[in-house]
Amino acid sequence: MTMPYDQQEDTPDDALLVLYANGDGAAARTLTLRLTPRAFAHAFRMLGDRAEAEDVAQEAMIRLFKLAPDWRQGEAKVTTWLYRVTANLCTDRLRKTKGVALDAIPEPEDGAKSAAQEMQDRARVDALQNALATLPDRQRQAVVLRHIDGQSNPEIAEIMEISVEAVESLTARGKRALAQALASQREALGYTDG
Repeated sequence: MTMPYDQQEDTPDDALLVLYANGDGAAARTLTLRLTPRAFAHAFRMLGDRAEAEDVAQEAMIRLFKLAPDWRQGEAKVTTWLYRVTANLCTDRLRKTKGVALDAIPEPEDGAKSAAQEMQDRARVDALQNALATLPDRQRQAVVLRHIDGQSNPEIAEIMEISVEAVESLTARGKRALAQALASQREALGYTDG
């Protein structure tokens, strides 16, 4: 039995996954629309490459749908599983390309911003992405999950399969390393004290 799309908007992810496993195509569409942007955003921050991030997000969603028939409701959040798989796929890609510089990240165009503001925003994004690329993989993953994706430390611990204390340590060391890497660029990036 297929549940109408407008009724699925409030349905929890794990229930939608079970509906999909039972043949509900609308549940798959709802999950795809709901979860793919999250997987893509996380992969983009980890990889710094839009095409690579799209590939990772697609692969993560394919793996989720393949897992659907065996999904055990209540054991883990679907989003936690998805972040973990996305992060692992990103780590695999980063290991394959170790030593290769990450491409610049283009900011989406916003007609309300001046050209100077767009250039400064681009420089800030590039500087952050370059600084993130200097971090060890686990530190980068923890910092991105915490400070860019907004996950809580317990959620990150579950995603990364480490303790909350290890998450706190990784994010603290990562933030210090980012601050140090970006310190000499504060003025050039338009950050002034005062």
